[in-house]
Amino acid sequence: MTTLVESAGHIDDQLARRNALLLAVAQSLGGSFATIIFATSAILGASLLGADKSLATLPVTAFVLGTALGTLPAGVIMRHYGRRFGFAISMLLGCVFALLASAAAFWGSFYLLCVATLGTGLVAAFVQQFRFAAADTASDAFKPKAISWVLAGGIAAGVIGPQTVIWTKDLFEPFIFAGTYLAQAGLSLVAFVVVLNVKVPFVKPREALDVPKGRSFAQIMQDPRFSVAVLCGMISYAVMSLVMTSAPLAMVACGLTETDAALGIQWHVVAMFGPSFFTGNLIARFGALKIMGLGFALYVVCSLVALTGLELWIFWSSLVLLGLGWNFSFIGATSLLTQSYRNEERNMVQAVNDFLVFGLVAVASFSSGELLHSFGWETVNTMVFPFVAVCLIALLWLGLREKSESIA
Repeated sequence: MTTLVESAGHIDDQLARRNALLLAVAQSLGGSFATIIFATSAILGASLLGADKSLATLPVTAFVLGTALGTLPAGVIMRHYGRRFGFAISMLLGCVFALLASAAAFWGSFYLLCVATLGTGLVAAFVQQFRFAAADTASDAFKPKAISWVLAGGIAAGVIGPQTVIWTKDLFEPFIFAGTYLAQAGLSLVAFVVVLNVKVPFVKPREALDVPKGRSFAQIMQDPRFSVAVLCGMISYAVMSLVMTSAPLAMVACGLTETDAALGIQWHVVAMFGPSFFTGNLIARFGALKIMGLGFALYVVCSLVALTGLELWIFWSSLVLLGLGWNFSFIGATSLLTQSYRNEERNMVQAVNDFLVFGLVAVASFSSGELLHSFGWETVNTMVFPFVAVCLIALLWLGLREKSESIA
């Protein structure tokens, strides 16, 4: 049966390569929003609060919650108006919310900061769609590579974000990070220009009357690949957020500097996206399940390293391992997800997936601050182990199921 994209002649790897490269650039800019928020907002939040610092990670949680809340609207907007329209509008909004964050830093308003990071999270929901947009016109063979190419743009984001923090954090002293958020607004405008050049063929829903409607969501959920992909994607991102959100606070609490914390986030984000140049090839060769398993194994090593001490090199090493683990586990989960839906179902499935992923990430980031404040850095890292065990069991189950089906 012919799908919407195939019927319109939209499977075009040459176009997919062009889009993937453009979206990689957009990812390097839009992805830096998250690194800036993670490197600054908890520290700024703590400075704006009184003696009780347990809500210091609330701005980060607001960012993640905004991402979760924005996933479904992002899917609806792009389904009805196209990828380019949705991406362009979101980058303009990114500029507005960055200006609000700068105003919060100038005025010393903790709650305005939370509003600004919530809005930036809504923008990040559209950034999360970059990887799916790159796969829209790609063949099945090229999809994992297209996704990896886009996420490889996160390497630049991992440098752009923290370096923006380092160079601008004291620009309007004593208003720490006020200049950083102004710079973020500038990055949003540059990203706006880039996404205007993305070309994803678009067919309005009412123009696709001869195209199958697609399965119900209940039917899609019965596909074990969907269930495992969503479960592992949720836990992969939530575990990463749990540790990364509290890491800058833990580093500063141990006597390290804001620059040390920003550089730790920088190397973490570089590790998150650095392997993306070859992760797609690894998935194509060994399969998504094995690469996801490798990613979760790296999470275990990350936490074991973090539990050995509080020196700078230990913080940085564990953050690098955390980033590597996220790359293999999350890209693998994204690739597995693309195998579970048809083209006419993609907007719905992608939006629901990201809603569930970032819903759990919001819980993790909020819990991170309370865990760190009440129980310490060791407890944050110990919490990783049971969640990783759940994912490894799910991967083993799906692998055995697929093996038995292939034999039958």
